[in-house]
Amino acid sequence: MRAPFYRFIAILLLVIPGLTATYGFLAMKDAFFAQFDTDGHILWGKFILGLILFLLGVAFIGGWTFFRDRKRNYVAPRFKPNRRK
Repeated sequence: MRAPFYRFIAILLLVIPGLTATYGFLAMKDAFFAQFDTDGHILWGKFILGLILFLLGVAFIGGWTFFRDRKRNYVAPRFKPNRRK
């Protein structure tokens, strides 16, 4: 009974940052294309917030993938942890 619950939590840990990055991208897109509307000004607050959300989501997913691959030895030798002799 515990394994499905843990898998659900693990999926949520990846879906939430993915949705955050998606919302950030859409906010940046909306802020950029708002300048072509009537007033001609870009919405800097929405753009910066979208950029931060996008970078946080992508960084989390990228870091999770990197450390998972590092644990399973799927990375190049320069990214493998140094082992003391």
